[in-house]
Amino acid sequence: MTTAGAVRVGSLLKDWRQRRHLSQLDLALEADVSARHLSFVETGRSRPSADMVLHLAERLQVPLRERNRLLLAAGYAPVFEQHALDDPEMAPVRDTIRLVLDGHEPYPALVVDGAWEMLAANRAVALLIEGVAPELLSPPLNVLRASLHPDGVAPRIVNLGEWRAHVFERLERQIAVSGDAALATLLDELRGYPGPDAAPNARHDIAVPLRLSSSAGELAFISMVATFGTAVEITASELSIESFFPADEQTADAVRSYVEALPPT
Repeated sequence: MTTAGAVRVGSLLKDWRQRRHLSQLDLALEADVSARHLSFVETGRSRPSADMVLHLAERLQVPLRERNRLLLAAGYAPVFEQHALDDPEMAPVRDTIRLVLDGHEPYPALVVDGAWEMLAANRAVALLIEGVAPELLSPPLNVLRASLHPDGVAPRIVNLGEWRAHVFERLERQIAVSGDAALATLLDELRGYPGPDAAPNARHDIAVPLRLSSSAGELAFISMVATFGTAVEITASELSIESFFPADEQTADAVRSYVEALPPT
């Protein structure tokens, strides 16, 4: 018998399948289920078990937060826990983050959640956010807003058009993967900020650099992103550590001198 829950979860699973550009047959083969059964699930003619919901979500690479929503839509209890980063259960995660941030000094590194809100940073990040308006630095500090806002870092980004294009492309990919409507709203906001046209990136030997004017002179960084690859807890699964590396020796020397002059914590 068709139920409201079966229809709801079926529709959501279909949305995720289409987001991944898979046909019913593609997903059925990937998940080792019959295409007929998958069709019945998507149309609400068959109510999937909790195990089936999780199995299909795994094959569709649905984020953990959204897997809980699929379970709720099907009438089951969520299975993935979520804690605040300062909860006792998250001590191993906090310790790992601090090791990475401290170990990356004298170069900047910061931690953001899935909404791009900064949760932690090392001392060198102060060099990146020099001159940013205080209201943009108030918690929750959204690093994309602070970087591209006209009262943020944007006036100091030498290659602003190129960097805007990089940020927009990265955020578009995240939206495509996560289906997060709040990120889509953030992208619209960022695109509305004044700045050079977000033209396609120029050719670079390694990666798109962040070129930044600062009190230490013009700096050039390339960045690397790290995540918790085996996370089964929502907060940990959505954390990203972004580490900035000097793209030239002048930047390396300038950042080292800047951090050495900072008061000890």
